Order: sequence, then structure tokens, then C-alpha cells
Amino acid sequence: MPFELPPLPYEKDALAPVISAETIDFHYGKHHQAYVTNLNKLTDGTDNADKSLEEVIMASDGGLFNNAAQVWNHTFYWQCMKAGGGGDPTGDLKDALERDFGSLDQFRQDFKNAAVGQFGSGWAWLVEQGGKLEIMTTANADLPMKHGVNALMTCDVWEHAYYVDFRNARPNYVQAFIDNLINWDFAASNMSAS
Repeated sequence: MPFELPPLPYEKDALAPVISAETIDFHYGKHHQAYVTNLNKLTDGTDNADKSLEEVIMASDGGLFNNAAQVWNHTFYWQCMKAGGGGDPTGDLKDALERDFGSLDQFRQDFKNAAVGQFGSGWAWLVEQGGKLEIMTTANADLPMKHGVNALMTCDVWEHAYYVDFRNARPNYVQAFIDNLINWDFAASNMSAS
């Protein structure tokens, strides 16, 4: 069964003014769709056509990995945001962030520094490893699952994620993502039950 572009969890203008409908048209409608299309071309008629997306990611490299991972990364990224997001998390996630980063403000600063400091294209992640929350960056299509790490939340720092709205000002995009878009409920839902 072919891989499909999953629906966005909100209307394409829901994240404006931080992320415009125009950015969504290009980022979701063109970039994400192209990864899905390419993945289907690469898996059609092969054993990978019947595997889950995660199975393809874990067993592949090169072009197949890049396209499969980018389908997963983008699907995850869209869920990491919501209209009226940002602010402070609550419950176990808040407690874990304060425990592992010292404060929510320190987490925000460390996450911003990681996202802004990622050279070239890639991703900044809030991850859980060994019962501890950490910040991780990956280049290009790489993602935490390939390293045995549980992803809670991500910020896409490929230029196509922000160039229409922020031009080359990645720090402004990352700050706006942190302040206005993070879907803490989704991040909390990805924490391991312990």
C-alpha cells in the first residue's frame, strides 16, 4: 500500500502570523508531498512497499532513508505545533524539564541555541533517553529513532521551514516557534510512561 501524505492537524492558516499559509503551501504541499512521492517511487515493487514507515527508516540508508525519514520528520513536526501554543508545559513534562534543565527558561534558551546553532539543514529535538530529557540536533534527514532515542518534540530548521516568513533570520523563527507554537500536550504524550 503506498505511503500517503497525512492530513495537517489544523487549517493551513492556523499558525499565522508565525507560519503563514504560503509557507504551509510550500513546506507541506510541495516539500512534504515530494518526500512521500519519492518514497513511493523508491519502494514500489520492492519488499519495502509492505513495511511501515518506521521499518523502512530503521533498515535503510541513502536516498531511501532520506525520503522515509523526512516523511516521518515532517509528519511529527506538524503535530509539534498548534495555534496558541508555546507558554509553559504542565504536569510530568514540566517537572522533567525543570529537573533536567534547571528551569523552563533554561530549557528554552538551550533549545533555541541548539536550533540556531545547527549548521545547515536539520532539526532540533527535545528527546528522552534513559529517563532523562535532553536536546539533540540532527543534520538533514537524520532523526532520533535511528539512534535509539525517543523524540518528544522538534523544530525544523531547514530554510524552507521559515524563509518565506522570516527570510534568513533563523533566530527569530525559532524564538517565535518556542513562544507561540509548541504543542506541549503532544510533547507530553510522547513521554514514556514510567
